[in-house]
Amino acid sequence: MKLLTLNTHSLQEENYPQKLEQFVETICQEKPDIIALQEVNQSINAPIAEQKLLKGYVFCNNNGIPIRQDNHAAQVAFRLHERGINCSWTWISAKIGYDIYDEGIAVLCLNDEITATESFFISNCQNYHYWKTRKVLGVQISHCEHWFYTVHMGWWKDEEEPFLAQWERFKKELKKHQNTKIWIMGDFNSPAETKEQGYDTIKNDGWYDTYCIAEQKDEGITVEGSIDGWKNSKHNEQNLTGMRMDHIWCNQSVSVKYSRVMFNGIKQSKVSDHFGVCIETK
Repeated sequence: MKLLTLNTHSLQEENYPQKLEQFVETICQEKPDIIALQEVNQSINAPIAEQKLLKGYVFCNNNGIPIRQDNHAAQVAFRLHERGINCSWTWISAKIGYDIYDEGIAVLCLNDEITATESFFISNCQNYHYWKTRKVLGVQISHCEHWFYTVHMGWWKDEEEPFLAQWERFKKELKKHQNTKIWIMGDFNSPAETKEQGYDTIKNDGWYDTYCIAEQKDEGITVEGSIDGWKNSKHNEQNLTGMRMDHIWCNQSVSVKYSRVMFNGIKQSKVSDHFGVCIETK
């Protein structure tokens, strides 16, 4: 099984149409089974999506937010279908981003159908118009009892919405699936290099970082330089060399053939201010 996670930055990216095509072309080549995406945006004033864009879409409760024409997940799925690749997908919006976007998260499944979805808040705030509101999206797929979640966490030292409180809410929600294999994938805003904060918290709670147990791996860096949320951070000096803050975790020990960074400008073009992480299990 092949899993991919990426904080897409989507509509906020310069040269977005070109980067959208580059992303889709790479997906066609790699064909990951599960794709977890964060910062999956749509313009709040865009037209409602045409029916052809909704092929493969699986509903998840989204508080009445419709899918619009420029929805990044819809555009990716549409292009995959155009290339003959079946794609079952779902998307939810968590909040208004930059005053002009419905900002959300998505899961795409290329080789099976999504059979169940769920979403819930991990932030204390549930105000759709507040930028620190955060939700999680999970799916089950056909022929597999595993749960796959896409997540975009807050920062460890945030006074209003600290990482630890969000992680505790997340864990509480996951208890109902504790006898099932669970994968959590995304932008955790928790560099593995920073000790005794978010990364160590997850690891100490018994989760397995698939990067650490992979037989083959690269340096794992998923962020270079200063990006939104880190520009005024004390990590700035570290940011210049990079951070490994996008992760794929599993609640059970698994055999991982490799973990590799994607879309970092080396093997694939950069498409976001984050790089992706792809793993393949045995």
